[in-house]
Amino acid sequence: MSEGEGYEHTSIQDIINNLGGLSKGAIYHHFKSKEDILLAVIDRMTAESNQMLADIRDRSDLTGREKMKAIFRESINRSVQNDIFTVAPDFHNDPKLLFSLLHDTIDNAAPNYIYPIIRQGISDGSIKTDYPEQLAELILLAANVWMNPMIFDSTVEESYCKFMVFRQMLQGFGLDIVDDELLGRLQELASIYQKNKQ
Repeated sequence: MSEGEGYEHTSIQDIINNLGGLSKGAIYHHFKSKEDILLAVIDRMTAESNQMLADIRDRSDLTGREKMKAIFRESINRSVQNDIFTVAPDFHNDPKLLFSLLHDTIDNAAPNYIYPIIRQGISDGSIKTDYPEQLAELILLAANVWMNPMIFDSTVEESYCKFMVFRQMLQGFGLDIVDDELLGRLQELASIYQKNKQ
């Protein structure tokens, strides 16, 4: 996709090119609109993401804190993140997309993947909280929604300030997991989004 081309200006062909070999005819057979295609792309990403979360959650060689760090590193280093930040969907004008993200975060990812890891961290002493369920939701809402430049249209600088607050908040729970490498990658994603929106 060319620079300066956000979701609103993304052609169906651009999206198809990121779907791996389906013809335009096949795509239109299955989808009614560009939004439906984007929802399908996000569903596929969510399924991949959940598999990665399950794999890390079920490892027996890591503490709770190490699992949380592994999840953040894996999540933001996946190359598909570049695709979604490049397509730059406009969550402002798309309540369905935003609802789908919130729904998956609170009803699926937090209770099924992050909560069990936090419980493990409490018992192995690597995470400090009396409220594991709420902490699981807070961490994911902050990471997936509050820090997501596609939702609040944050500049790279605003994103950086949010990352720093997120880092400090996690440290308070014993989760010193946002290192400089992660911060650099988060900034890279924010700048990919800023370059490609509109």
